[in-house]
Amino acid sequence: MGNRLSKIYTRTGDDGSTGLGDGSRTGKDSLRVTAYGTVDEANSAIGVVLAAPHVADDIRDLLTAVQHQLFDLGGELCIPGHAAISGNDVDALERHLDRYNADLPALKDFILPAGGEAAARCHLARTIVRRAERETVALGRVEPVRGEAVRYLNRLSDLLFVLCRVLARADGQGEVIWRHERRTAP
Repeated sequence: MGNRLSKIYTRTGDDGSTGLGDGSRTGKDSLRVTAYGTVDEANSAIGVVLAAPHVADDIRDLLTAVQHQLFDLGGELCIPGHAAISGNDVDALERHLDRYNADLPALKDFILPAGGEAAARCHLARTIVRRAERETVALGRVEPVRGEAVRYLNRLSDLLFVLCRVLARADGQGEVIWRHERRTAP
């Protein structure tokens, strides 16, 4: 295990740089820091989902496990050359996706990011994971990034979308269908 923080501030980042997990320094605005920072933001957003009332225990357990994996993924992105997410992690997300999606009706229309408190929070987490994916892809265009990291984020956003649908139904709100042929307001 790495160093434990006994002091929260170090002043070493006052010049706009930050330390990576391998001891090197880079700008706080670098693509690498942006990618793992957004993974951290996604992890926090999932914590906000977990703070919503009436989230079923199975979803709570799954999202807590995902939070641990996102922490691992952040570490992978913070340490150039480090591997923490595996193909098995991606496969597990796919199995959860299939399980939760099996009982949902087929989508015929787009849905709005709504459907009750837990579902709306989950939609926010989903969009942050999508941003983390885009930023990880951008990093991969200039520095090596393992494909498992991108695939994990891609599958996770899909899983969160399905969980949004499940949460909207469980809350009794249901999904809010996008009305593409609505009238304009006066």
